[in-house]
Amino acid sequence: MASKILITMDDLESAVRLNAALEAAQHRTVMISPMDDARGALRKEHPDLLVLTGAVHESQAQQLVAQARDEEVSSLALLEPTDPAQTDREELGVDVTEVSVKPINPPDTVALIERLVDRRQLQQRTGISGESAAIQELLVRIEQMAPVSSTVLIQGESGTGKELVAKAIHDLSPRRGKPFIPVNCAALPESLLESELFGFERGAFTGAQQPKPGQIELAAGGVLFLDEVTEMTPAAQAKFLRVLQEREFVRLGGTRPVRANVRVIAATNRDLREAVAHGHFRADLYYRLNVFDIQIPPLRERREDIPILVASFLNECAHMAGHPVTLAAAAMEALRQHDWPGNVRELRNVIERASIVCTKGVIRADDLSLWPAAGKELDSTDLEVIERRTIERVLRETNGNKLQASRKLGISRTQLYVRLRKYGLDHPAEPTVGEPEMADAVAGALR
Repeated sequence: MASKILITMDDLESAVRLNAALEAAQHRTVMISPMDDARGALRKEHPDLLVLTGAVHESQAQQLVAQARDEEVSSLALLEPTDPAQTDREELGVDVTEVSVKPINPPDTVALIERLVDRRQLQQRTGISGESAAIQELLVRIEQMAPVSSTVLIQGESGTGKELVAKAIHDLSPRRGKPFIPVNCAALPESLLESELFGFERGAFTGAQQPKPGQIELAAGGVLFLDEVTEMTPAAQAKFLRVLQEREFVRLGGTRPVRANVRVIAATNRDLREAVAHGHFRADLYYRLNVFDIQIPPLRERREDIPILVASFLNECAHMAGHPVTLAAAAMEALRQHDWPGNVRELRNVIERASIVCTKGVIRADDLSLWPAAGKELDSTDLEVIERRTIERVLRETNGNKLQASRKLGISRTQLYVRLRKYGLDHPAEPTVGEPEMADAVAGALR
């Protein structure tokens, strides 16, 4: 599929060679020179991928990468490193999606670009956001599992998006035109779980006046998603094992076998092997469910995805509110530092609440309701660390320009000088007086 690629011309030779190779592969390209409004071009063109041919550590390049991330556009940095470690995206200090070493080899670079574009399109189709290595690996696993009908076991903490992953597997599979039926085993009392799954015949129990198909039948041809499968009763486990082994079951109160043409995807927030070891879950059912396995990492192990997720949630909130909603720099730093015991679900809820209570459409640090990790109290020292790191990063992004930094932080230049002296980040200087006092996004959490 043809894609649109935005290429910076900081390294003219690499840009021209790559442009020719991409055009030969039927992709659309837009080349921008260092004198062009790169960020304006990014907003106007809505590319599938941004390719940086120059130094990614420069302030302008970092700002462009940050905007691409906010626009949910992947980025590729073409590097000419003196240190091999600099080819590792985690060592760059810049949130690019991928890196490649110059001089470029056109066929290999085009192949890499096409993989990145395909991955971005997969993210758009599945709703799974993130540029971390963990999310990229997760998307690869989804691609591998989607075409077949084997059972899948998804394990991850509460709030990591297990049902979203299950739905992505279904939507990319040949069964996508058939039902996706979720069943939360923890939400159903023991007396109802079996009748909900297998259905029942008339007279099977008191009140069963008419036969009723179960969720397995309703999911015929599609996917049955069993959430919190470890909460399934022992009796239901034994009966469901037959569904996987014989591909059939019997309704409660019935005698006639019913064919089970479903793909089963199970999920749990517990360690299923541990549940087996303690006798809480059947080992034979575990092995039947665990044909393919997916481990979803908690959000605290992929913090680099937080800005991408926040941008997506802010867009949703802006749509609901009918006006733009933005995030102050200190608020973003606070989100980065949080441990997120509730994972992505908690992050979404925090952003939604903050978008309601904030003033003038700007979420500041003190608009966030962040529960500290167990056993840890959030004190003034934590907030000062957040404040200092935020100021240091913004100064790097603005190449030391105090006026630009103060505007980006949402404070006056006078307030910025006070904080620079407080943290020993600058020599004493005469501040400019008379500027209007703006809402202090950075210091708000310290008041």
